[in-house]
This record gives sequence, structure tokens and C-alpha cells, in this order.
Amino acid sequence: MSFHHSFRVLSVCLWLGVASASALAQQSQAPNASPQTTVYLGGEILTMRGMSPEYVESLAVKDGKILFAGPLAESKKLAGESALTIDLGGKTLLPGFIDTHGHFVYFGKNLVDANLFNCADIAELIARMRKQVDRTPEGAWIVGFGYQARSMKEGRPPTSEELDLISADRPVMVVDSSGHLGAANSAAFKAAGISAESPDPTGGMFARKPDGKSLLGPMEETALNAVRAKRPPFSGELASRAITGAAEVWASYGQTTAMEAGLGLGNDDIGIVTNAIDNKLLSIDLYVAAKDSALDDTLAAAYSVATQYNPDSTGIVEKLRASRPDLDNRYVNRVRLGGVKFWLDGSLDTAWFTQPYSETPAGKTAPFSGYRQIPDEVLDRVFDKYWTSELQIHMHMNGDAAADQALNAISKAVKKHGMRDHRPVFVHAAWLRLDQIEPIKRYGAVPSFLTAGIIPGGDAVVRLWGAERSAGAMASRTFLRSNLPFTFSHDAPVSPTPSILALVDAGVNRLSGTGKVVGPDERIPPYHALRAVTAMAAYQLKEEQSKGTLEAGKLADLVILDKNPLKVESTTIKDIAVLETIKEGKTVFKKPQ
Repeated sequence: MSFHHSFRVLSVCLWLGVASASALAQQSQAPNASPQTTVYLGGEILTMRGMSPEYVESLAVKDGKILFAGPLAESKKLAGESALTIDLGGKTLLPGFIDTHGHFVYFGKNLVDANLFNCADIAELIARMRKQVDRTPEGAWIVGFGYQARSMKEGRPPTSEELDLISADRPVMVVDSSGHLGAANSAAFKAAGISAESPDPTGGMFARKPDGKSLLGPMEETALNAVRAKRPPFSGELASRAITGAAEVWASYGQTTAMEAGLGLGNDDIGIVTNAIDNKLLSIDLYVAAKDSALDDTLAAAYSVATQYNPDSTGIVEKLRASRPDLDNRYVNRVRLGGVKFWLDGSLDTAWFTQPYSETPAGKTAPFSGYRQIPDEVLDRVFDKYWTSELQIHMHMNGDAAADQALNAISKAVKKHGMRDHRPVFVHAAWLRLDQIEPIKRYGAVPSFLTAGIIPGGDAVVRLWGAERSAGAMASRTFLRSNLPFTFSHDAPVSPTPSILALVDAGVNRLSGTGKVVGPDERIPPYHALRAVTAMAAYQLKEEQSKGTLEAGKLADLVILDKNPLKVESTTIKDIAVLETIKEGKTVFKKPQ
């Protein structure tokens, strides 16, 4: 075995399968779970087991794990006379929600940036960004996130000249709510080494002035990434604030497991996560999928963590491991490197289709079928290399051509290596043809539908993609009828907030921002929408043995809601309040009274 191969194996083994001695020692000395057995009763306790709703009378929790779910008499017997009893007062108890595709680190960093959601026009965007100047330390870029060009009065992103009004000598960058489009001022382009002579990268574009050469300011996809990667890194207090701030927000929406689906979008992402590991900052679990171009650096960081937290041979690690509540040795101080993320196409108006857009998006030339982001041979090599490993491959795809590319790469890996329980993740999978369902089933792929996008983007999808594609977008009902797993995701900060109940609501009702039902035949019942963020979400992450349902032996990852999503008017599911979030028996969020 070569040194290079040994390095990679050790690196992956750290975050995928080697427990941290330091982390385990910490849990032994100051466990996250209450030492007392707790019995929950007096509410609607929904286990999420099986294909129909199942309620139990009580739930007993001990040492961060579920001791029993069932009749109250049995819970009390197992818990003992000294058990703490918590009366739910008619509220609803569920398994903790699981984030299947969010940008946790990116969101945390955005908490420091200007909020540009719902800007009415470019003047308002500039005004908000000018306020950000005073909040931005010297030497840092002035950054904002969340505008939507199509929703602003001008119907376009700002230009470099307009962003220069915010600051002419400091880099200014704005990114739209999808995370795929943005604009920069002259100083940001200069800092990134981008000029009029710079060619457009594969899978992206710098907008040009009428001379066809000078930079206009807006940029798409890989062109945006080229500039974004040059932003100075978060470090120290800022790095810690990004992680702890995101964790507080995620927990407030009932999530006990978060995801960073693209570690490396920023050049400081790895440092932010290793800082969280070293300082034990996380209160909830974080599943990491490394950005494709950052995988080598992520593996190098994993190797560094491995040397720091390498178990010794005295046997103490094995003893401590036995007391770890989750018994999931893939996590190190609540962080797990679980996958690698590839972007195969773009967003709503740059998705890669086999057939052209029904209405050509603004700024594009007909016939337009979207962007391919990476060559076939790149994806083929990745599947050849990682198909037999524990590193899951996540692929961003909105169009059916991107899904074809993924399925072709998988078929080559299967032909060479045979079938594996790999569970490749089809991120968004917004438009899949019916003939693609069978190979998805055969290869065990799991789509993660961005139901959060229906409200802001549903009307545009109908217009741009046409009747057939919009009606079959995010085919939840089709997958449900086929008895295939699927999950729902928020992709925050693409969605302004990482609300899980909003995903459930959207999957059930599929209402656009104007109240139009987009794809009525793909609506699903509330129970199955809840499964998409609990039981099926745990399955997607390969964590169904410890999460996703309320069963003895699993983690006491719980959420308490003020109403039962199965028993309210479906359009009010998004309005249900999260009262408390519990991670391994310990409260990590409680709604203020």
C-alpha cells in the first residue's frame, strides 16, 4: 500500500470510523445526557416507525438513549422509582429532525454578513450593504447574502459600479438566495485576481459589458466560486461564532443533526470546523460532505485530527467508547465526515435539461438547456474511487440531464465493483423522468427534494420549465407509490431559515408564493412528509440504527411541538412552534415563555 493511499485511508477512517479519545473522555467526565432516567407522558408521542402513524403512551430515556417506548406501566417499571417524570401537557413528541441538505457553516458565516432577503430594489440593497460597512472589521470583505434579482424592481443583479458606491477601495460581494449567482465590485475582482482578460471558467460565467470583455459585475456558478474562494478566512472568535450561532438556529427549528453539504465553499470552512472539534463547540451533530474541489484538503485536515485524537493501545478508549451514548464512532466531538459533494448543474434558471427551457431565462440565448458543471470523466473517476468506500457521494442536480450523468457514472462503478450499500444522494433531483426511477431504485440512490424552494420559486418553475416538468418536479408521491426512500431539505441559507416544519408543509401543500399548487399530483400526506425529515432522513445519512424513530436503544434525540402536524389544517403545519429540542437527553433549545 502506497503512502498516498495509506494517508487517505487513515484520513477517512478518522471521521468515518475512529472514535476520539479526547472526545470520549469528555463525554465520560461531563456527559451530554442527564444521569437520571426520565419518563415522558401525557402527550402525543409519535414514534415515526413504519408506514402509518404509531403512538405510544410513554417514552423512557436513560444515559442519552431511549430505554423504552410503550405503555406507561412498563416505562415506570424499567425507569425505577427515582425517575423524573415529564408531563407533556398534550403536546407532541417526535424524533429530533434531521437536516439532509443544508449549508450549516455557510449559514453561520452569513449570520455575520448583511441580510439581503426581500430587497425591493438595488437602492435598498446598497443601503443595507452600507450599514454592513460599519459592522465589518478592517481587512475583511463586505459581504451580503439573500437578494433575488428577479424579485427586485430592476430585474437584475447590481453592477460593479453600483457596488463601488458601497466602497471603492474595499472588496464588496453580494450573493443571491440560491448561492449560485452573485456580483462583485472592482476591488473584489482585483483581490481575486480576476480581470477583463480572465476567461470564463467551465460551468460558469462573468457578465461582460457591451465591449464583450470588461467585467460588468454579476457572475454565475463556478465564476462566483472563483471569487468567493478568495474571501479572507474567518478565524478566532468569528470562527467560533459562526458554528455556535448556526447550532443555536438549527436547534431552534427542532434539528438534532445538521449538515454542511459543501465544506470548502469558503477557503476557511475547514478551519472553522476543526476549531469546533478542538474546542467542543457543537451541541448537535454535524454531518459533513466536502466540496469536490476541497476533498483533498478536507482529508488532510482529517489526517491532522486523526494524529491529534489517535486512540492509544491501553484499552481506555474501548472502555470509554462503551459509555458513549450514540455508539457511533464515526463522530468526533459531534463532527462526522460522511461524504463528498459535486455540483452537476445549476439552479432554477441554469438547471441542465435534456430538452430546452420552455421559456428562455433572462440573459440566455434560446435554445437554452442549462449548464453542465463537470465532465463525465471526473464523476466517473470519483465513483470508481469511492463507490466501495464509506464516503457517500452527494450530487447537486436539478435537471434530468444531470441525473443521467449521475446514473451513468454509477452504472460504470457497479459494472466494475458490483453493487454496494452506498446510498448516493441525488441532491434536489428537481426534475426526474419516469424512466430514471427504475435505475435510481436499482442503485439505491436517495433523492433529497428541496421543498423549501416551492414558495419562492414555484411560479418561476412553471413559467420557465413548462407544464410537464413543473407538474412532476420533486416527485414525492411518485417515490412514495414506488416504495422508495426520499427526504426533504431546506438548503439553508438558500432558504432564509432552516425550518423543517416549513418543508413538511410545502411537501404536503406545494403552494407557490402566489398560492398556486405546483404539481398537485405529487402532494403527499403529512405523516409521510414527517418521515422525510426523520426516519428516511436518518436512512439517507446511514444513521438509521441510532436516529430517526423512537425505539429502544436509539439516541434520545427528541423534539417537542406545541401541536401535532397530523392533526392541524395542513397549511398551518409551518406555523407549529418548536417548544424544546433535546439532544441525547439534554435540552439544547427551549422556547422562551
